[in-house]
Amino acid sequence: MNTAIASIRVTEIKLPLDHQPEALRKAVCHKLNIKDEELLDLHIFRRGYDARKKSDIHFIYTLDVRTSDNAAVLARAKKNAKTATHVNTTPDTEYKQVAHAPQRDFLRPIVVGTGPCGLFAALNLAQMGFKPLILERGRIVRERTKDTWGFWRKRDLKVESNVQFGEGGAGTFSDGKLWSQVKDPLFHGRKVMQEMVRGGAPDEIMYVSKPHVGTFRLVKVVEFLREEIERLGGEFRFSTKLVDLKIEGGSIRGITTEHPERGIEQIDAEHVILALGHSARDTFEMLLERGVYAEAKPFSVGFRIEHPQSLIDRARLGPNAGNELLGAADYKLVHHASNGRSVYSFCMCPGGTVVAATSEEKRVVTNGMSQYSRNERNANAGIVVGIEPKDYDFDAQGKPLVAEAQRGQILAGMRFQRALESGAYLLGGENYNAPSQRVGDFLRNIASKELGDVIPSYKPGVHLMNLGDTKAPALPMYAIEAIREAIPAFAQQIADFDLHDAMLTGVETRTSSPIRIKRHEPRLEGGRRPDGQRHDEHPLRYQSINTRGLYPAGEGAGYAGGIMSAAIDGLKVAEAVALNICKPS
Repeated sequence: MNTAIASIRVTEIKLPLDHQPEALRKAVCHKLNIKDEELLDLHIFRRGYDARKKSDIHFIYTLDVRTSDNAAVLARAKKNAKTATHVNTTPDTEYKQVAHAPQRDFLRPIVVGTGPCGLFAALNLAQMGFKPLILERGRIVRERTKDTWGFWRKRDLKVESNVQFGEGGAGTFSDGKLWSQVKDPLFHGRKVMQEMVRGGAPDEIMYVSKPHVGTFRLVKVVEFLREEIERLGGEFRFSTKLVDLKIEGGSIRGITTEHPERGIEQIDAEHVILALGHSARDTFEMLLERGVYAEAKPFSVGFRIEHPQSLIDRARLGPNAGNELLGAADYKLVHHASNGRSVYSFCMCPGGTVVAATSEEKRVVTNGMSQYSRNERNANAGIVVGIEPKDYDFDAQGKPLVAEAQRGQILAGMRFQRALESGAYLLGGENYNAPSQRVGDFLRNIASKELGDVIPSYKPGVHLMNLGDTKAPALPMYAIEAIREAIPAFAQQIADFDLHDAMLTGVETRTSSPIRIKRHEPRLEGGRRPDGQRHDEHPLRYQSINTRGLYPAGEGAGYAGGIMSAAIDGLKVAEAVALNICKPS
């Protein structure tokens, strides 16, 4: 056997949904033109499906295989025009640590926040021997889950323990989607999923094209990550809020924290990862007061839309709707409205529920969530409209939020979010019910008086009204008009998307952070290290552009959007911190 080539990657193996297990092996042998006894091993790297023809949906596999003579099989395949592009050497996807903690004394790095970015930054640092200190303003995930359900059921809001704040971050109460469009040439994403599988996520997330975990399983994964970090010497402090920074000569020298019982504490620090999440508004204000450079960035606002999941399944999968191998169908939609606004589906949750996601009193925010089974009656997604910083100085009725001299400030987007959320609280009845409307009534611009066949899943509850009433709209009228135009357009792609009884519930405002905390991001240079890990040696990599030692990371800093991209960013920022600590003094 030739061991120079460890394995061969074979792509574009197409098989029907009901294929037998042995069909995969036969298809590989046929493509590689080898006998069955020559195929020694077969591993599924990716499995997706092609649903462009609903009557002929089939699986598409990418496989890593080992044969009795890999070199000869690969050389033969490369000479065949039909197989040349589909047969290659399997790339090395194994994660390799870039550094190990030095023997000399150093201040342990601090990670602020325990969302996916903070947890994976802390895990990577711990695995390299740096024993990080991790601060979280909320509670551990089990206690946080009780608090969150308490709000949904009893309207008892805990401002430091809810959908946004607490161990696991906002992604814990979501569909648990683990796919992303970020470029990942060093396979950080595989590292993330491998750790999740170790923590109890299903093995299939390693190979299905759109992996997801679901809320309950995410809770177990989060607990595993905490225990692993602690086992490696990391320390967690919950209910501990970052309230100040000590900056001297443009560099971090320490932080100040606040705990309900321990009070105010000062901690020396030279490396601080800010993995805040997009809702840490008081921390954003503190950072700007301390002079940390940030800028306003675009985000989106809109409503949650709910349809029967069966409707989405029929539209997307045709006669294969309900096939257990395909599961609940999803969608991704975009429409460019005539008023210049882009409308798109966001965070689509098949077989899920719409949830209350506020973190501030007397405000209403919506989000979507699914369990791993995705077997609830309704499908839901955000239908959101892109907005720009120039929009942030005015409320839903077009009235100025600030005086002329204050317009264009960095936190204008945050004020804009708060204005919409406060407005939704008032429209919902001032009891955390959310304003809601049937889609047919929304398109006709009349108030909904009663529910139809689609029962909204939002808890605590909904208040029926006209979301687009010009006297008191739930969103700015340019957003209302764009969504009214988009829904019938989406119905051209998904039949009955404009179903009269489908439900809109508002408002969705936390699609992403309203600011970007600017950091150094030089291009990857210098090829690969001797250990095979490619990285950039730039000493300021991922540090704030005006505060050395401060590492803005993840969704709150404006560099991620979802569990996977945030976790990947956490890994990369941890690498930068480790390399900086290890650099010659």
